[in-house]
Amino acid sequence: MVKESFKIIESAYGKAGVKILHVSKQGSVHTIRELEVETSLTLNNHKAYERGDNSDIIATDTQKNTVYILAKQYGISSPEEFGLILANHFISKYPWVVKAKVTLSAHPWQRVTDTAGRPHNHAFVSTPLSVRVASVLLIRGQMPVVSAGIRDLRVLKTTQSAFVNFVSDEYRSLPDFKDRLFSTIVTADWTYGKINQELDFDSAFSTAHASVLEVFAGPADKGIFSPSVQNSQFLTQKMILEKIPQVEQISISMPNVHYFGFDLSKFPKIPGLEGKCSGDVYLPVDKPSGQITSTLARGMITSKL
Repeated sequence: MVKESFKIIESAYGKAGVKILHVSKQGSVHTIRELEVETSLTLNNHKAYERGDNSDIIATDTQKNTVYILAKQYGISSPEEFGLILANHFISKYPWVVKAKVTLSAHPWQRVTDTAGRPHNHAFVSTPLSVRVASVLLIRGQMPVVSAGIRDLRVLKTTQSAFVNFVSDEYRSLPDFKDRLFSTIVTADWTYGKINQELDFDSAFSTAHASVLEVFAGPADKGIFSPSVQNSQFLTQKMILEKIPQVEQISISMPNVHYFGFDLSKFPKIPGLEGKCSGDVYLPVDKPSGQITSTLARGMITSKL
């Protein structure tokens, strides 16, 4: 009789939801960073799982404490830099840790601007335009993999968008839209292939964020035409890869956030509703929604040389 055996093929444990605010006071000008951090460690053994032996376990509470202590010792210059500090600490201090992953999200704060247009030295306002995220994966004996991204960047434009000439068969009910309202919530993740002295994580994030808005909106007076979400997504990825040479690849998700024109033909006794009146009225529709995703890597861009 063959006895069945079992083997743990993957394990990790850590601390989630570690919230921290770091304040740096350089003279009269103060700088703040507010993060939520998650740590995850993989060990070179599974004895805690298989035998209840906790002798190699770095408690999740210890991991939480480490976040605060290293922030005090080294500061937080950027989410990515702080993630590298944490991951390197876990790998270097504990020889039995074979993999450390640190995930971070940054709360968006901006300096208050006074009545003279000057940025305030020590007063800030929460500006939840989007959420900045970062991730550091460090495997013992390998180079760290650093990723960054954007969450919850909701955008909308009222024209300069179309969707026409798609498959027409017996299942189709959607008409061609030569001019439509376009709205989406952008999720983006990019991976740095190079981490060198020229790479400024804050600047890279700002460039990526601005590129999303540039491709979506275009010039303020004229805008920019979008033939599809897919095309706008590709052009955004291409611009980010061209502007940030250290980025190796970028994935973007852009679900359709639908706004359908409200049917006013149901109210024929009210005059003028079919005309322009004060403007157009739309009905926000949550679900179902289209989901458009893609990943663009450097090898996909043809050299212009």
